[in-house]
Amino acid sequence: MSSTAAETPTAPASEVELLIGGMTCASCAARVEKKLNRMDGVSATVNYATEKAKITYPAGTEVADLIATVVKTGYTAEEPEPPREEPPAEDDPELVSLRQRLTVCALLAVPVILLSMVPALQFDNWQWLALTLASPVVVWGGWPFHRAAWTNVRHGAATMDTLVSLGTLAAFGWSLWALFLGDAGMPGMRHGFSLTVGRMDGASTIYLEVAAGVTAFILLGRYLEARAKRRAGAALRALMELGAKDVAVLRDGREVRIPAARLAVGDRFVVRPGEKIATDGTVVEGTSAVDASMLTGESVPVDVTVGDTVVGATVNAGGRLVVAATRIGSDTRLARMAKLVEDAQNGKAEVQRLADRVSAVFVPVVIALAVATFGGWLGAGGDTAAAFTAAVAVLIIACPCALGLATPTALMVGTGRGAQLGILIKGPEVLESTRRVDTVVLDKTGTVTTGRMTLQTVYVARDADEKQVLRLAGALEHASEHPVARAVAVGAEERVGPLPEADHFENVPGRGVRGRVEGHQVAVGRLFDALPKELARARDEAERDGRTAVVVGWDGAARGVLAVADAVKESSAEAVRELRALGLTPVLLTGDNRTVAEAVARAVGIASEQVVAEVLPEDKVDVVRRLQAEGRTVAMVGDGVNDAAALAVADLGLAMGTGTDAAIEAGDLTLVRGDLRVAADAIRLSRRTLSTIKGNLVWAFGYNVAALPLAAAGLLNPMIAGAAMAFSSVFVVTNSLRLRTFR
Repeated sequence: MSSTAAETPTAPASEVELLIGGMTCASCAARVEKKLNRMDGVSATVNYATEKAKITYPAGTEVADLIATVVKTGYTAEEPEPPREEPPAEDDPELVSLRQRLTVCALLAVPVILLSMVPALQFDNWQWLALTLASPVVVWGGWPFHRAAWTNVRHGAATMDTLVSLGTLAAFGWSLWALFLGDAGMPGMRHGFSLTVGRMDGASTIYLEVAAGVTAFILLGRYLEARAKRRAGAALRALMELGAKDVAVLRDGREVRIPAARLAVGDRFVVRPGEKIATDGTVVEGTSAVDASMLTGESVPVDVTVGDTVVGATVNAGGRLVVAATRIGSDTRLARMAKLVEDAQNGKAEVQRLADRVSAVFVPVVIALAVATFGGWLGAGGDTAAAFTAAVAVLIIACPCALGLATPTALMVGTGRGAQLGILIKGPEVLESTRRVDTVVLDKTGTVTTGRMTLQTVYVARDADEKQVLRLAGALEHASEHPVARAVAVGAEERVGPLPEADHFENVPGRGVRGRVEGHQVAVGRLFDALPKELARARDEAERDGRTAVVVGWDGAARGVLAVADAVKESSAEAVRELRALGLTPVLLTGDNRTVAEAVARAVGIASEQVVAEVLPEDKVDVVRRLQAEGRTVAMVGDGVNDAAALAVADLGLAMGTGTDAAIEAGDLTLVRGDLRVAADAIRLSRRTLSTIKGNLVWAFGYNVAALPLAAAGLLNPMIAGAAMAFSSVFVVTNSLRLRTFR
């Protein structure tokens, strides 16, 4: 035995991911996790949002054993199938089924509630119509709750499903008894509605509106929750869709177009200007500039030539390239980033709903109280009908109708108001983080800056004319596809108007361009070995400020320096001030060099010690984790694929809606307008929505707790209990609607 124990730590551990089915609340995920972790040498995390279990298990344990443990706990488990085209969210079979169930139940429940609560609508034998409409709602509509409650009972657990199932079945069961064995089925029966607290004849009272109404309301909550959960895996799909779909491979000197997935290591493929590079590889022919901003965050395209490595999904911004594939499939940089996002999502602790946390205690207490009420009344000499009426009143007043509405209604109104203001909130889990956030990490490119190169400043020699410098430089750069050249051409055209034609154009790889314009031999770039003192000083100053300096000259003499940079958005400085006002410390994070990063930080009012520069995409996750390890609660604002993993691992991810789909899907909040000031609005709105949800939950539980003693004492008949529950729901909805006034 001792030798086995000694050897166990060195036994190789394997990893598996299982899809878990049948979970209805966060406490289900906790129960599966607990059972798996009780197995020898097994370490498991179960994510309720993605419905996945990530498990590390020792040699000697089989995946079948892990699946059997999950099944014994009352849920289903299976290994994921290979990736395939997923249906859009609205076509997801589970969502479609839930939506159909909700629609049918709502249409049937509304007439039952109106008939039962408005005496003027009651005609002879109305109660039998109400029973006909309510029966499918309670039995078919409530089936998911009854099934989950039965599973929980078999495994000695209780959740909100248990209470919903018990309350609706008790109300429905009592109504059946009153209709078939009591006086409630008599023709001409009227269901009086009174707000007075007092005893009633249980044999002539039915509670069909309670059974049908609760079922429909809770189904609404479940549908809204399922829609939010369905989007948890969308970040990975968006990432993988970034890659090129097909590629021109060289076969015997000819170009053959094949799907990118069929590329093999060693294949040579052609990438034309404007095309995506199909996979990671090495340039074997041609020179160009590659725009890798979506992966690296670097705003200036990188010049590449023979022997340089290129990354899949980046864009060829210049000339024709021939690339030899070095990595394919799951080995590529893009696939590894997708894995980072997946790990970050699965490792993200799900905030358990307050309702689920309290239900562990609340549900058993309510059931015990209902049983004690029934026994107490019989022991005190009361008749069976009175005892049962009091017990049912206890279950119905405790039935969590307002509780089921507390989160979805506030979320619906909050997210609706957010959409009007350009803020998309993913789900209730997001809101919990906004209150605690104390640090906000801002990606530079595309978030604080515009993400495109623009002409910033023009320095000219004493004997030169600024208009002529711009005309000649702009004309020559107009013939080039390089993004810095485009910035010069566009900037020149904006300042001096239409540009002349250039001829004898020549690209000098890595150094610049030259050609003939209006009779002058013009050169733009780094083609001058010596510069006059004033221009050398201007170039050094521009580079010190983090700008790209482009020297312009003609007829053998340098005449000017153009400074090109990724411009800071006009609203960024104000946005940083607003974030500070919310109690947040801003940190600037970028793949750009430190000089550029510090220049941008100075422009927006961020201290140089809060600048983290020259980081690779995978390092962005490490930066966020390091801040979290210091005890900070971190919000991350980004827009590129390179930010997707960091957005997912941050306590709160805010994605710029002008960025890539991968970033938007990985973020918790999306800022549609691409204006950083909206980040402060988003945090304010989220905090307000969260406080509304908490207020709703306090009310929902508060009225339950206050009314339970009245119900147990027989002073609150189930009809009044149903009315109190309806009032509670109205209060919760009204409270949520106040979010529409958010400015």
